[in-house]
Parts: sequence; C-alpha cells; structure tokens
Amino acid sequence: MSFSISSTVKKYPKHPYEEIKNQILDRRYDLSLAFVGKTRAATLNQRYRNKTYSPNVLSFPLDAGAGEVIICPQIANKEAANFDLTPRTYVAFLFIHGCLHLKGHDHGATMERLEQSWLKKFGFR
Repeated sequence: MSFSISSTVKKYPKHPYEEIKNQILDRRYDLSLAFVGKTRAATLNQRYRNKTYSPNVLSFPLDAGAGEVIICPQIANKEAANFDLTPRTYVAFLFIHGCLHLKGHDHGATMERLEQSWLKKFGFR
C-alpha cells in the first residue's frame, strides 16, 4: 500500500528499502521508515521501551498491516565494525532486522538465519 521515508539527519544510506519491505512484509503492508539522531532515538527508546540508551533500530507495529522502523545512522556507524559490516551495509541489516520484528520474529537462531538470507538476496553479502 504505502511506504515513506523521513529523516531528521543529513545523511543516510540509499538502499532499495521499499523493495526489501515488499518482499519481507508484503506490498500491502504500510510502513514508514525514519532516520533519526541519537537524542531522538534515546527519547523514543525511553518513552516507549523504558530504556535509557540510544538504540540502533526500533520497530513499532501499529496494527496487523502497518508499522514503523526507526534507524539511528550515528549508532549504526559506530557499531558496524563490531559485526564485520560497513556502515552502509549495517543500516540495510538494521532495516531487515526491524522488518523481521514487524513480521513477528523474535531474536534467535531463526531470525539470524533470515537476516543473513535477506542480506544475501539483496546483494549485501
């Protein structure tokens, strides 16, 4: 149905986000993707999860057919090397990760396998 990208930061990697969304969640799924700074990410994390740090990604299901993924590129840039990924590829990974959460997956071996499969499918591996 719909897909939108918004940003409060100057730069974020360009990827085929809509195509990734369509394949993981379906074309009919309404998704908004937002790129935010560390302060905004921390504020959202505190407000909605009662956590006191700046997260790399947040995903919020709004209903069965709609949700939002929020990515903090600053945090992603710092963490990418820990996962042996470039910052650009790590942002794609975080988007895939957020979409898989919206699809109902929890952290674990199945989710990790799916993340790697989607990274490979979209040419990030």
